[in-house]
Amino acid sequence: MRDTVNTAAELNEEGVRLVLLDMGLDTATREGRLMVGILSALAQQELETIQERTRVGLEHARAQGRVGGRPPKLNPAQRAAALAALRGGLSVSDVAALHGVSRWTITRIRDAATEEA
Repeated sequence: MRDTVNTAAELNEEGVRLVLLDMGLDTATREGRLMVGILSALAQQELETIQERTRVGLEHARAQGRVGGRPPKLNPAQRAAALAALRGGLSVSDVAALHGVSRWTITRIRDAATEEA
């Protein structure tokens, strides 16, 4: 909100007028500057309302045991098999091809297992 008002004020100081033709709003006038401030405040209020609703919705989903994000490509048994294959001497590329996933997926699984150990 402050950025909008400050930008309009800076432009006004440089001799630039903002005119919204469809709203009849001109920042060179007192009324125009007032309207920019009011509209900015309303936009800020709407943003905060959306953020609050999102936060409440996420908390509600978590309370019901739901988690956001993409589901894992490999289930725990497949992850264990991938790690066993890596320990058995297969390359990351081979293990990835075997499971039909990217090399990066296998690398993340390997790195997570290394950190846990």
